[in-house]
Amino acid sequence: MDLSSELRQFHRQQQTRRVFLGRASQGIGALALASLIRPSSLLAAPARATGMVDPLHFAPKAKRVIWLTMAGGPSHLETWDPKPKLAAMHGQPMPGSFTAGKQIAQLQGQKLTCYGPQHQFQRFGKSGVEICGMFPKIGSVADEICWVRSMTSEAINHDPAHMFMNTGSQIAGRPSMGAWITYGLGSEAESLPGFVVLTSLGRGGQNQPIAARQWAPGFLPSRFQGVHLRSKGDPVLYLGTPAGVTREQQGDVVKAVNALNLQHDAIVDDPEIATRIAQYELAFQMQASVPELVDLSKEPANVLELYGCKPGDGSFASNCLLARRLAERGVRFMQLYHKDWDHHGGVKQGIEFKAEEIDRACMALITDLKQRDMLKDTLIVWAGEFGRTPMSQGGDGRDHHNAGFTVWMCGGGIKPGTVYGGTDELGYAAVDNPIDVHDLHATMLRLLGIEHTRLSVKFQGLDARLTGIAGKVIKDILA
Repeated sequence: MDLSSELRQFHRQQQTRRVFLGRASQGIGALALASLIRPSSLLAAPARATGMVDPLHFAPKAKRVIWLTMAGGPSHLETWDPKPKLAAMHGQPMPGSFTAGKQIAQLQGQKLTCYGPQHQFQRFGKSGVEICGMFPKIGSVADEICWVRSMTSEAINHDPAHMFMNTGSQIAGRPSMGAWITYGLGSEAESLPGFVVLTSLGRGGQNQPIAARQWAPGFLPSRFQGVHLRSKGDPVLYLGTPAGVTREQQGDVVKAVNALNLQHDAIVDDPEIATRIAQYELAFQMQASVPELVDLSKEPANVLELYGCKPGDGSFASNCLLARRLAERGVRFMQLYHKDWDHHGGVKQGIEFKAEEIDRACMALITDLKQRDMLKDTLIVWAGEFGRTPMSQGGDGRDHHNAGFTVWMCGGGIKPGTVYGGTDELGYAAVDNPIDVHDLHATMLRLLGIEHTRLSVKFQGLDARLTGIAGKVIKDILA
């Protein structure tokens, strides 16, 4: 008896009555779900690789997203939101009318004192937008950017706030936005994942941890999870070919394992087996594509100078350049985490450090994409998980704050050189056109050609979606 026959006989022996009925019901449920989400999937024609939203609900303005996550909660008051009134009230008691009965993270019950912006603001570009003078490079491309100064979040602490910004829920286990987008649209990358995560470490703030659950697939098939490419050392652990094994030999192993998995799947019909097969093949392709991708030494000197990075330095600047290279290769969603924005103390010097690390790189990414005629269909989002309080903490820092902060967006159908919304005169709460995370997600999906209420999956009897039961498109920031 050959191996194939033995494998089939083994699995037949596992087909108990309970297992058969359970798998049969799953198959019927999957068939019903497929008929609801994509009726064309029931036809005999082969499935297309464009994702579940086919055709798109709208003409897309963006093909891909580069999401710049400033992990730790950047202070809008030292970056993008000028508050001269707060500066004038520096050291005075915070008026109780602003904070009475409001959620405050670590200042509850303490004396609340106004803490003015620690850096001067300047006007930039033809639009005359006023931002912190510590970011002149970003200021030089201010006319490409839309500044949303009325962002809010439901979460007040780091981990749930990251979960909320990434998944639309503070509870772990929901699909991340990158997973939703690659599920909905698929990917144009042939030898790379559709969703890639890059991380970098800064200085001058508390090094708050980030977790892989922030780019997890949740209840979507696991092939839609983000793939973390490390900034230093091997980009992906255990991806290299073992010593003494040729690429052809490893290819034979992959083919043999996939053949066994196909036989197994023909018997048990488990969707995760299809994922396993695809991931084995992708990993094999990545052995060739990833080393070429991360080799920045082949970039022209003027490009490295534009970004201000050196090959292999693991910096945010290098990751921005890698994001451009990933975008060129068809990756759908790129998320860059830059850490150490948690300034409970030393916010003045901390922002100086952050400016050194991101100012030039953000400008370079926007400039580089525009020069390559890619900015028009690449959506860039710059955001933290929340902002910081206008009150002081520890004398020279700021506490977590979710009632009003700033994100900015550019490219991919965003109206350039504009300011949307605003906080009150002390920068405490969004009062002019306040938006929340669901609105931000809905707008992003709209720019990608997706109606956010129609990208859903049945989960625990409900139509689950990235925007939950909320979300509105911010039409005034669309070009």
